[in-house]
Amino acid sequence: MRILVTGASGQLGSSLRKSAENSPNEYIFTDADDLDITDPEAVALGVGCNDFQAIVNCAAYTNVDRAEEQEDIAERINATAVGYLAKAAADNGIPLIHISTDYVFGGNLGNTPRTENEPLNPTGAYGRTKLHGEEAILKSGCRHIIIRTAWLYSEYGKNFVKTMLGFTSTRPQLNVVFDQAGTPTYAQDLADAIVDIIDNGKIDGNEGVYHYSDEGVCSWYDFTKMIAEIAGNTDCDIRPCHSDEFPSPVVRPSYSVLDKTKFKKTFDLEIPYWADSLKTCIKNLKNNEA
Repeated sequence: MRILVTGASGQLGSSLRKSAENSPNEYIFTDADDLDITDPEAVALGVGCNDFQAIVNCAAYTNVDRAEEQEDIAERINATAVGYLAKAAADNGIPLIHISTDYVFGGNLGNTPRTENEPLNPTGAYGRTKLHGEEAILKSGCRHIIIRTAWLYSEYGKNFVKTMLGFTSTRPQLNVVFDQAGTPTYAQDLADAIVDIIDNGKIDGNEGVYHYSDEGVCSWYDFTKMIAEIAGNTDCDIRPCHSDEFPSPVVRPSYSVLDKTKFKKTFDLEIPYWADSLKTCIKNLKNNEA
């Protein structure tokens, strides 16, 4: 099988490259320079002429705050381009695996993990554009698996873990929000799961929307404390603070834990505990510095 992967240089795309190293299938990794997914003709030609058996879309506009000022750009990448990929998948009779986000749920919905069939009501431009992407897939009629995830981090690019590693190693004191809870998701864990689904033929008959994050729950404060502890950055005084101390144009959910029951039952996969995966990531980052 030949599988097209878009957004290859992002966190998930980079992690997928590692996951696919020992795959019996051929994964073709592309970025905007290789395939402009905002160009419908390029997408139609690129998918139709290369005998792909599946598409994995990792490309996304993910700057939540900046999306408020650049919603047109976010819409083009997160929704319009997704529609082009979905149409190409439908036209060629192949499945599309697309990565979405917990932000499609919007504001504060209580302290119960979000299931796939709950009402969607995004409160910001990022969430709206990602929801529009999901809607474009459904409208296309293509075979699809939509995976909503949250709090993604990795060894690649800019992310919360790498930022906090820097802050806790250089600052004497740090204030971190404690009134927003969710689950950190190691991109390598999600990438491994996606490759398992493809390589073991688990797409057919299992089309639909799923949730994936690592197991457990924590606040951003707890997350930072664990990052510092694992890294040995014990000289930084990390203090909890309220989210309103960091004004933002976006209303972020106070409880953003995703229910993974459907994913685990359908694909028969175990999901790692967030702190265990965090240790792996930080160890890899430390080894890369050596």
